[in-house]
Amino acid sequence: MRLGFYPKLALTGIAKNKKTYFPYILTGIGMVMMFYIVTFLAKSDAVGSLRGGNTVQGFLQMGTFVIGIFATILLFYTNSFLIRRRKKEFGLYNILGMGKGNISRIIIWESLIIAVISIVLGLGCGLLFSKAAELFVSRIMNDTAGFGFTIDKNALFTTLRWFGPIFLLILLNSLRQVYMSKPVELMRSEAEGEKPPKANWILALAGILLLGGAYYLAITIEDPITAMLMFFVAVVMVILATYLLFIAGSVTLCRLLQKNKRYYYKTNHFISLSSMVYRMKRNGAGLASICILSTMVLVMVSSTSCLYIGGESMVRQRYPRNLILNVNADCSDYMDYAQRVFDDTLDTFQLEKENTVHYRYLDVAGVMEADTVYFDDSKIKDYSNIWQLFIIPLEDYNQTMGASETLGEGEALIYATKKDFKYDEITLDDIGTFRTRKAEEGFLSNEIDAMQIFPSLYIFVQDVNAVRDTINDVLIQSGETANAYIHDYYGFDLACDEEQQAAIYKLMNEQISKQTMMDKFGMTEEEVAELHLSFTCRALEKDDFLVLNSGFFALGLVLGLVFICGAVLIMYYKQIIEGYEDQSRFEILQKVGMTKQEIRKSINSQVLTVFFAPLIMSGIHMGFAFPLISKLLMIFGLMNTRLLIMITLGCFFIFAAFYILVYLGTSRAYYGIVSENNLD
Repeated sequence: MRLGFYPKLALTGIAKNKKTYFPYILTGIGMVMMFYIVTFLAKSDAVGSLRGGNTVQGFLQMGTFVIGIFATILLFYTNSFLIRRRKKEFGLYNILGMGKGNISRIIIWESLIIAVISIVLGLGCGLLFSKAAELFVSRIMNDTAGFGFTIDKNALFTTLRWFGPIFLLILLNSLRQVYMSKPVELMRSEAEGEKPPKANWILALAGILLLGGAYYLAITIEDPITAMLMFFVAVVMVILATYLLFIAGSVTLCRLLQKNKRYYYKTNHFISLSSMVYRMKRNGAGLASICILSTMVLVMVSSTSCLYIGGESMVRQRYPRNLILNVNADCSDYMDYAQRVFDDTLDTFQLEKENTVHYRYLDVAGVMEADTVYFDDSKIKDYSNIWQLFIIPLEDYNQTMGASETLGEGEALIYATKKDFKYDEITLDDIGTFRTRKAEEGFLSNEIDAMQIFPSLYIFVQDVNAVRDTINDVLIQSGETANAYIHDYYGFDLACDEEQQAAIYKLMNEQISKQTMMDKFGMTEEEVAELHLSFTCRALEKDDFLVLNSGFFALGLVLGLVFICGAVLIMYYKQIIEGYEDQSRFEILQKVGMTKQEIRKSINSQVLTVFFAPLIMSGIHMGFAFPLISKLLMIFGLMNTRLLIMITLGCFFIFAAFYILVYLGTSRAYYGIVSENNLD
């Protein structure tokens, strides 16, 4: 045979099957492009030089690995559709005299052509859009990058090293299927139906129990630490349950509907239901994959968008004042000195302190059992019974709130966050029992609770020093370090822009820093350490704080886009392959008297059922996962549940609209195949 015979057959085969091959090639191009771009950004000097760029690049490196794994699975999955479609053609070649070696050469050339097109065009698009991606990342980080164009050779070689073996393994898998099949099996492969899985009731019940267990975990976990530990357990349970319900549960549901004569014996239901039962095992797996990918997109995009959009409010919650000084309250002379420095510096700039807040507090972690708090770590059963206690002098509460509360003997004001404290008394281990009254909520407008992932309990008492001393005694008796101390918290705002705030902070910090205390006042390192000094400026801390959210947002958008492409591709191939399978069936039905209108109704019934079941299920998954997601976001400092609800609903409705567009497009492709040559 001539040298160009097999390449010509390969090109002809690709062209004749363009409805199935072109989306596959586009997917390969898209995966290569996304992989290169993310790898480029993870190695880019321009991104690394941005404020917080190293943090973002760490997230992008994780994203590179996820995209690579997902691309491998997706390309193998979609290639299985192609091989199944081509087996009949290969079987015909075999019957006409071609050996499996000749067919293998055609497959090798097809695979080589597809791999070269995917990798070359993918890298070309990656190079073309890499600079735009770099500018986009710098934009969401509120920074600027230069306009110089660079090509990262390491990113190029990494992409080639990843996708070269992928296409090679796909080729070997295709050759394996051809060599292990007989000519008759190849001819009949496209017409083979999927047998419904056995023991459907058992598998369906297992799916319901797994899903119920995952939902129960999601809605009953109360503390963020447990939520973080159990998140992946719940995810695995949901994935397994989704596959079981769509594979076995869908077959069970179809059989129940078949027993319902009023529903089943209607033209559109009879045809579509019979068709779905015939191949539901494979169909169910595809639907489950679409559902899981849709849920992943919704979870990632909504949570990372919420972190990004709510970043400013998170910063204000974390740093409620422009300048904040936190120091050991025993060092009262230092606080007096610092306030004089503040006043003198502000006089220089002709500014005054605004919204000043000043109070003391003792913070200590405790184990809550009913109405008793223990300070011994051996009492910890799980993370759900750990509370963070803030014990504050009553006089500081009255001063901050402008109140005139009084406490009797054995009384305390309390206020709890994240969990309710339902008792009329509280007992502090080795300290005593207090009758409780609820304090006003307004005291919580400060930073000490903003970043707490455990439930917090504010306790306002007359004598904080006595409580501190007793807690240290308990810690010493249990073999721990007596490290409980009373904080002196002082914060204020400035009526100037952030740049001037940063300049004022730097001047103040030079005069009250630890090094100044050692140089100017002769304090030893031990004495400076006892200060527990923390002096922060919101304007300077904001960039470092927001860059973390920007990194998550960039990663969420990239992975969301990749998973959306995967879901769309699976939807398309399901419709194309099933359209070819149903083409002959609907042709026979038309010949026995079924009208075009009845065929359209049957098609709409089937496509609607197949398409919108994953969307509905992903919405249900999101609804039950919401409490778990909200607790996970608390770890990052996001307490704005209302914002999370609004963004989650917005993401779902936007995704649903996109999903409907995909449905309209793919249903037309399905109907076009089914009606080809016989319904025009």
